[in-house]
Amino acid sequence: MATRLMCKTLGAACLGLSMLWSAPAAFALTDIIETPARQTDQASTNLLNDAERVGDRIVAVGERGHILYSDDDGQSWTQARVPVSVTLTALDFGSETHGWAVGHSGVVLHTDDAGETWTLQLTGIEAARLAIASKEDQIATMEKRIEDAPESEKGDLEWALDDLFFALENLQSDLDVGPVNPLLGVWFESPQHGFVVGAYGMILRTRDGGKTWEDQAPKIDNAQGFHLNSITRIKGGALVIVGEAGQIHVSVNDGDTWTRRESPYQGSLFGVIGTGQVNEILAFGLRGNMLHSTNLGKNWRMVPSDAGATLNDGAVAEDGRITLVGNGGTVLMSGDGAESFRKHFRSDRAGIMSVVPVSGINLLLVGENGAVITDARGRNLQ
Repeated sequence: MATRLMCKTLGAACLGLSMLWSAPAAFALTDIIETPARQTDQASTNLLNDAERVGDRIVAVGERGHILYSDDDGQSWTQARVPVSVTLTALDFGSETHGWAVGHSGVVLHTDDAGETWTLQLTGIEAARLAIASKEDQIATMEKRIEDAPESEKGDLEWALDDLFFALENLQSDLDVGPVNPLLGVWFESPQHGFVVGAYGMILRTRDGGKTWEDQAPKIDNAQGFHLNSITRIKGGALVIVGEAGQIHVSVNDGDTWTRRESPYQGSLFGVIGTGQVNEILAFGLRGNMLHSTNLGKNWRMVPSDAGATLNDGAVAEDGRITLVGNGGTVLMSGDGAESFRKHFRSDRAGIMSVVPVSGINLLLVGENGAVITDARGRNLQ
């Protein structure tokens, strides 16, 4: 099994390889951005990384640019027309027709017909240029601060300026290589307003449905450029981002400003959901660690579990059941508001990347083996 399943969220080994890619590899990346996803009857059994319900439809995204949709709770699937062949990592809908999918090479795709056809809105090249322009603005601002600062403060500010120049050089080097950095999470509240997040601290915002994008990295307390893996809105209205090194960022004003919360776990967090209760956050990730907060991340408790497998995604059913899924066929279910979880490991041990509650108390699981319908515990239906 691939580490973190085809590097949906990058591990250290995958990052090391990305830095070694040569110019021919960059051209190959450009090719798959310009090559439409191939139509295949096996798309629903290949790796799928995320799934989302929009109205009565379920849409799923995966490797090779595959996007599928089902109007019968996952019993049958139709492959969408997609203009790229890169691995897609996440999707979200801002309405029942307008949706966005993100993936490797910094691609952002948009649909206005509930997932049947998609257009390319952004690539890693444009994203890198936005980040470079933003960093240049930060450098200009810092230089002015140093010029006006008293001598006692200049030393610290000059160190900060050096860090900005170093970050700018890294961004320029990445641009020379090509669109290699993936986007890993996406959230939209409407057909106009949304965010995408990704590797090396990428966070972009649009207020016009993806026609233009703004680099938001300076608004996040993430000077080390750690990966941002997932973004969601919880009940009560707050936005939450989680990522590498235990990062948790919370916004209570639709993303205008963000506050970094102290985390009791310093490993990577790959997913975050609400519990269905106001201001409650459930974050999860590496080695099965789960963090639960009832007050927007001001305080946390570690949820006990001996499952041990990395957790990738979660969902809350209409009856309040919380399901988390992860590597090694892991399915965790809570009926007590995330106080505790019952574990089940599917016999195939295939990694599960996302979960959607479907008819009755059943689940749709997507991952290494494509899309599978199970009971509420993750067991195969008889």
